[in-house]
Amino acid sequence: MNYANDHIRNVLIAGHGGAGKTSLAEALLFTAKSTDRLGRVEDGNTVCDYDPEEAKRRASLSLAVAPVEYDGVKINLIDTPGLFDFELGLHEGIRAAESVLITVSGRSGLTVGAQKAYKLALKHGKSRMIYISKIDAEHADFYKVFEELKAEFGPSICPVVVPIEQAGGRVFVNLIESKAYSYVNGTAREVPMPKYGHREDGLIEAMREAVAETDDALMEKFFEGEPFTQEELTEGVRVGVKTGAITPVLCGCSTALAGTDMVLRYIKKLLPSAARGAGCVAADRDGNEVEIACEAKDPLCAYVFKTVADPFVGKMSYVKVVSGTLKADSPVVNSRTGEPERMGKLVFVKGKKQTDAAEIGAGDIGAITKLPAAQTGDTLCAPGRVVSLPRPEFPRPTLSMAIKVKQKGDESKISGALQRLMEEDPTLGYAVNTETVQQVISGLGEQHLDVVCAKLKSKFGVEVSLTEPRIAYRESIRKKCKAQGRHKKQTGGHGQFGDVWIEFEPTDEGEFVFAENVFGGSVPKNYFPAVEKGLQEAVRHGVLAGYPVVGLKATLLDGSYHPVDSSEMAFKMAAKLAYKAALPEAGPVLLEPIGNLMATVPGDVLGDIMGEVTKRRGRVLGMHPAEDGQQTLEADVPVSEMHDFTTYLRQLTQGRGSFVFEFTRYEPLPSNLEPKVIEEAKKFIDMKDDEE
Repeated sequence: MNYANDHIRNVLIAGHGGAGKTSLAEALLFTAKSTDRLGRVEDGNTVCDYDPEEAKRRASLSLAVAPVEYDGVKINLIDTPGLFDFELGLHEGIRAAESVLITVSGRSGLTVGAQKAYKLALKHGKSRMIYISKIDAEHADFYKVFEELKAEFGPSICPVVVPIEQAGGRVFVNLIESKAYSYVNGTAREVPMPKYGHREDGLIEAMREAVAETDDALMEKFFEGEPFTQEELTEGVRVGVKTGAITPVLCGCSTALAGTDMVLRYIKKLLPSAARGAGCVAADRDGNEVEIACEAKDPLCAYVFKTVADPFVGKMSYVKVVSGTLKADSPVVNSRTGEPERMGKLVFVKGKKQTDAAEIGAGDIGAITKLPAAQTGDTLCAPGRVVSLPRPEFPRPTLSMAIKVKQKGDESKISGALQRLMEEDPTLGYAVNTETVQQVISGLGEQHLDVVCAKLKSKFGVEVSLTEPRIAYRESIRKKCKAQGRHKKQTGGHGQFGDVWIEFEPTDEGEFVFAENVFGGSVPKNYFPAVEKGLQEAVRHGVLAGYPVVGLKATLLDGSYHPVDSSEMAFKMAAKLAYKAALPEAGPVLLEPIGNLMATVPGDVLGDIMGEVTKRRGRVLGMHPAEDGQQTLEADVPVSEMHDFTTYLRQLTQGRGSFVFEFTRYEPLPSNLEPKVIEEAKKFIDMKDDEE
């Protein structure tokens, strides 16, 4: 069944790991009779956590879509992971939703995941609603959490459903309706309104004040002390939610189905429809801004917000139709490539279940199978109006590990398998480091890479382990040195003869510079290129640990030749011999890669970060204020000291901190660390020899 855009709500469920997001989605599906049983995260049988890895870990690892049909309205629930290693789902889903339902545990209180979700909703201009979960858990305290929300997010926090403990048990009071409900086995029963205490009176006053802010007439009524009607309260909150002036707060216990019916009711009544909130601004082919209204009659404009590239299921692109109507025979152009897309089958998705769709209307969410060229972030358009919606910003991978295959010969499978996984996960990186002879994957944290390894095994049959990547050091010299290279070989008939004198010295002009200063034709000019080529091959391996040599200038000064036995090969060999003779005497030194660190952290841990950077042999370059009262620390730190910085920063800041680290240059390695690096390099060379 297709719904008009004003009968569609696209709601992102976000919050900290363990706050009850998936349990809430499951309860809403069951309450609306979209499922015939109530799944449990602990049992691994929920609609949204359908991946075997999610069931095993009892946590969401990727975004899932689950539509709910309630009272004539279609609500597309977008369940996202709360673990920071998998925050890709949050960034994918925010662009497909008009509203964000932030789940906060009544026991744990306001946590970093909820704060991040709230800030992301603000950044993208999305309406917000907060659900305080686990009200029945031991040590849960709704009012304490509510005060935390008020302190953190200010006067926009508006109570709508609150719990009151009384002798007969807990009741949930709907402040808009002025009605109270108790729940037995998930069934709501209206009960007499409890007597308000001072605290409840304060909550009602907070709601009235928030509503009064949305309309001048209501503000006047508020100041005159007149009560608001239920319609005025509902409309005032709805308008405030749309403008961002109000963030309604509801509560419940998802596993006991207590309060979840009111969550559905107020998603419908208070959160903006796709007609009101799905329109956006795009860019045309010339870069001019174009308003895209969420209208079924307009040309097609759809946004690919998630890609699944499963070797068994095939490729599937999740799309939000911003305008127009998407049909299987719709002519569609991908604005990124400028090429037509060959459409596959259209489906509506509920977790892993797919239902064939004849069309996906404006404001709705669905999926297209086998869309070959489309990527996450692409815009699909009608040929007559090609526009591009802003591409998403995803977190950058910060933890890198080297892959070691368990089964010899599986190395060739890794690249193809990871390319498939990277199609669906833009926060995953992969590179082959030819210098260290390692395949390196990068992700958002240890759990992220652990799940990647599990998928490589289960989906592609490649079993791997992860190790710390080797560091690509360099070598150089500190002083000038001159040496002779003489290559002479007599084997009967034509022999081989090449003789050169070469001066080696440090330089800032480049990695390797070759010059000649030969007088009198002692070395004929036609052999100069051979000498240079011999040196270029030689500098690939230094004399200390076998790393490439940089910052080296070699000047050909003198030599001799034989009119018959001299050849390009002989002079190439002579140059290599001169290199081997000179470099040990030229003060060879190891160079380590240095990166620039930009770490953004809360101000109260700035001192700890500075101390840690210093401990890691870093140099602090400065700091400056960042958004939300945070501070950004800039420092130069050796790459070898940064491997576990992702884990350290997340633990220190509880996930509030972030950083960017980029290689900038090479610097001399402290002499006391050289022996260990040389020893490791020799082990690597021996290992390579054994493999060969």
